[in-house]
Amino acid sequence: MIKKILIANRGEIACRVIKTAKKMGIATVAVYSDADTDALHKQMADEAVHIGPAPSAESYLVIDKILDAIRQTGADAVHPGYGFLSENAGFAEALEKEGVIFIGPPVGAINAMGDKIASKILAEKANVSTVPGHTEAVLDPDDAVKIANDIGYPVMLKASAGGGGKGMRLAWNDEECRDGLERAVNEAMSSFGDDRVFVEKFIEQPRHIEIQIIADKHGNTVYLGERECSIQRRHQKVLEEAPSPFLDEKTRKAMGEEAVALAKAVDYYSAGTVEFIVDSDKNFFFLEMNTRLQVEHPVTELITGCDLVEMMINVANGEKLPITQKDVTLTGWALEARVYAEDPFRNFLPSIGRLNRYKGPVENANVRVDTGVYEGGEISMYYDPMIAKLVTYGDDRAEALSHMQAALDAYYIRGVSHNIGFLAALVAHPKFAAGDTTTNFIADEYPDGFHPQDLPSEDPTIQIAVAASVHRAYQQRAAEISGQTPDHERQVSDDWVVVLKDGEHPVTVRVAADGFFVIIEGTTHELQTDWKLGETLMRGNLDGRNICIQVERQNISYRLTHAGSQDDILVLSPRHAELNTHMLVKEPPDTSKLLLSPMPGLLVSVAVESGQEIKSGEELAVIEAMKMENVLRAERDGRISTVKAAAGDSLAVDQIIMEFE
Repeated sequence: MIKKILIANRGEIACRVIKTAKKMGIATVAVYSDADTDALHKQMADEAVHIGPAPSAESYLVIDKILDAIRQTGADAVHPGYGFLSENAGFAEALEKEGVIFIGPPVGAINAMGDKIASKILAEKANVSTVPGHTEAVLDPDDAVKIANDIGYPVMLKASAGGGGKGMRLAWNDEECRDGLERAVNEAMSSFGDDRVFVEKFIEQPRHIEIQIIADKHGNTVYLGERECSIQRRHQKVLEEAPSPFLDEKTRKAMGEEAVALAKAVDYYSAGTVEFIVDSDKNFFFLEMNTRLQVEHPVTELITGCDLVEMMINVANGEKLPITQKDVTLTGWALEARVYAEDPFRNFLPSIGRLNRYKGPVENANVRVDTGVYEGGEISMYYDPMIAKLVTYGDDRAEALSHMQAALDAYYIRGVSHNIGFLAALVAHPKFAAGDTTTNFIADEYPDGFHPQDLPSEDPTIQIAVAASVHRAYQQRAAEISGQTPDHERQVSDDWVVVLKDGEHPVTVRVAADGFFVIIEGTTHELQTDWKLGETLMRGNLDGRNICIQVERQNISYRLTHAGSQDDILVLSPRHAELNTHMLVKEPPDTSKLLLSPMPGLLVSVAVESGQEIKSGEELAVIEAMKMENVLRAERDGRISTVKAAAGDSLAVDQIIMEFE
């Protein structure tokens, strides 16, 4: 029986495994790098062992350091989480030699299915429908171009050892193929220590649907339904749900049975995921098998009632599965939104720094938050920028969506940029609400990137009523200050002007027993709330509609955050509003002759020098952060005046890299 588990991972998945282990009465050991000295997973574990510097290649990816931590603590089992060493056959073999239980699949299955090239060959031999492609590693850019032309564009360049969207590039022509290969190879080596890349046909307008399987060491294998993972950006999942709104029972059964057959072909046990590409006619093609737990596993847990981590531990203990296929039922609907530290308005570039304020929505039967961060913690440049996985559950899809919208409104994060506004826009999008999605959804709906105007539009009555009510409450408190001259106390007016982006809105605000009455353009609105001065979250009811809105004072304005949008709103007296129309607007500085770092990160290379002529589209520099390369290119023809940074420099956001003439 397993007595102590070392989690060879970090962040939210390490915390997730620790929670289940504690529930089962199993002691836990965390490992941590220099960057994770104060990390939540370290705090939650019973023991913690330092394993080296911040870069994962010098800590979490070093097998010998993990083995040393096992010896120090006497752990008799290891859960690898996902990413890092989770699909490393050499790691599983090393544990076996140490006499330590690997809470995962056998080495043979990892070798057969963890490698994308090998798994595709095996699937073809098993008569599983696969995506057309070349199953050998690409030799060089010329080889990649030749293969791509043989297959026919568009093609996908994919790291053989890849996962999590790393080491993947889509190419539509020879130029993109050559450049994409270089980027895929670099990311693959940086993330996985394996630079092999292969090429396969890119199926247009596909859905990404995966089957969750669980198998024991006694030959029993079941599938636990599917997950729809089509909402992706840069080949990384953003929103997932279970079940899929697209599949029928016949297709679900066929995909599930094929996934089980594939697992049995390699004597698989533990949890695993078989991923498929599904076209508009419900034809499905084997994509890959992930021989580990998936990031999106919580949605499966909510609709099946299974704790996948607990099942993995029991399987590793040699126990039989407690269920058969006929016991598996899918009940309700679950959605998962990945909350990232990134700026959606700056092409989703990663954001690092301290979480000055952090408060997730209240967890209950309908809301689950899997996170590895806390208020005051740091988002590091060395690892994936995920803050949390927000998961909601409902009796049906509409209810799960409603809970998700409310939970996003309640998510309070300050100190780093985040993608909650983007998630709110996705969830509110009519096509997503209808289940009409493909892996091209984000590219199709936001072809020029995500902008403030893409946020879900809503009735401004909410912002007007809330801002006016909050201001009225603050003014009332100010009027009650002690020491005023008798009979000359300050009287708070009921009449104010709310200044929004679209103009001025005169209002009348009156205090009610359980909130406020707000008159806007002759219509009286009732805001019922128990909100108190200083609270950042206002919950209440406006005209019979439940609302949840974040409220902050910003000097003389109020910052309101709701439905993904953030607005700085002034509430002025009528006279001050009149004078405000005469205030000059400060224009932003001209940065057209500067190349600024779009994010904090490492300046990998500078391709130009002072005085050099440049052409539009020419590569200027490459920045790396959170395992992703970002190429900065010239927007127009010109000449370099001065290069202000050198390769190897650590850059802050908006730091000047070079100047143009």
